[in-house]
Amino acid sequence: MLIQFSVKNFLSFRDRQTLSLMRAKGDELKTSNTFDAPGGISLLRSAAMYGPNAGGKTNFLKALMTMQKTVLKSATESQSGDNLPVTPFRLSQASRKKPCEFEVIFIADRVRYQYGFAATEDRIVEEWLLAFPKGRTQHWLLRRWNPADNKHEWQIGNSLTGAKQLWRNSTRDNALFLSTAVQLNSEQLRPIYTWFRETLRMAGIGGWSPRFSASLCEKDGSMKSHIIDYLRAADVAVADIDVERKQFDDVELPDDMSGQKKEEINGQTFVRITTSRVDAEGGAVHFDFSDESHGTQKIFALSGPWIDCLDKGYIVFIDELNVSLHPYLTRFLVQLFNSSEYNPNNAQLIFTTHETSILTQDLFRRDQIWFCEKDNDHASRMVPLTDFSPRKGRENLEQAYLSGRYGGVPYTTPLNKSN
Repeated sequence: MLIQFSVKNFLSFRDRQTLSLMRAKGDELKTSNTFDAPGGISLLRSAAMYGPNAGGKTNFLKALMTMQKTVLKSATESQSGDNLPVTPFRLSQASRKKPCEFEVIFIADRVRYQYGFAATEDRIVEEWLLAFPKGRTQHWLLRRWNPADNKHEWQIGNSLTGAKQLWRNSTRDNALFLSTAVQLNSEQLRPIYTWFRETLRMAGIGGWSPRFSASLCEKDGSMKSHIIDYLRAADVAVADIDVERKQFDDVELPDDMSGQKKEEINGQTFVRITTSRVDAEGGAVHFDFSDESHGTQKIFALSGPWIDCLDKGYIVFIDELNVSLHPYLTRFLVQLFNSSEYNPNNAQLIFTTHETSILTQDLFRRDQIWFCEKDNDHASRMVPLTDFSPRKGRENLEQAYLSGRYGGVPYTTPLNKSN
């Protein structure tokens, strides 16, 4: 369960910006769009981010992707001297010299954690971890780089047990203690690492490829039936789905393909997806997946991850959810998360979009809407809709947003005609 994520001095974000999924005041859509989490806090099932092109929405998702990648890879892939995947805000001389900062507050195995780090390309400058078992604060880790001594200073709390000295000595300057300790079998830290690896699901523009949905169709008939029901609910009249795995055969490859390319592809496995529909006479008509519309392909590609995330209570971040989708289908996908019936395991959806037709108070609470835009210094900032105090149940959010009341819209100017 995600409570909040913060980023500072990364890409277009100069100052600290925070996305919170804690429920604010107001009881609208409380039963469907919110849930009670361990520790007596109430969280949101979804959040939508609006803003102009190049306003910073995608960079916010990239920040979380970068944090996730660093947690999962820093101890296993990077070596001494390798650069970390961070890029500070470049439109300020002072910011270019400062580290990027990331922090997330979340719940894993019913325990709340607050974990973050600051990093330059060369090293982890700071790393901290607090745990709140039964609501009590425990300081597990504080690690800071001391440039005067050219080394890290460490504070490891007594509540963190295990081979702490070994983990500390094994942590390189450009690797995270969390990642290193888990690689060296820290069971106490494993739930945090697992949250980043399994619970947090990230997708860029367009979502996922159809491979995962296809793999679910292969597993058993009940899962395929579930996906077909999902497609029908989205008004995609598919009667059946067939998935076939084959190996590329040199004979089947085009004659004009280079020999080197043939050698690279030959023997690799590919997936062929075929859909079936019923014709006017009741017979089955088969279609290659590539012949389906972009919208149908995307709905199918989303079906598997959507079903899997709702079933297992994952946290999904997706960029531009509405691409290639009718507004009604975008609404349909969001409604599955904003539902205590279809989302009993409290999965969470955070997405960016330009689709304003879903910007309504019958779909979202006011605390579920965020705007991302750049200030006069070209630095991105996140602003919640609640800062504008829209009237509950009465204000037309779409109309107010498009009129510029909330910001987060592009301001165009007349184009100069060339002589």
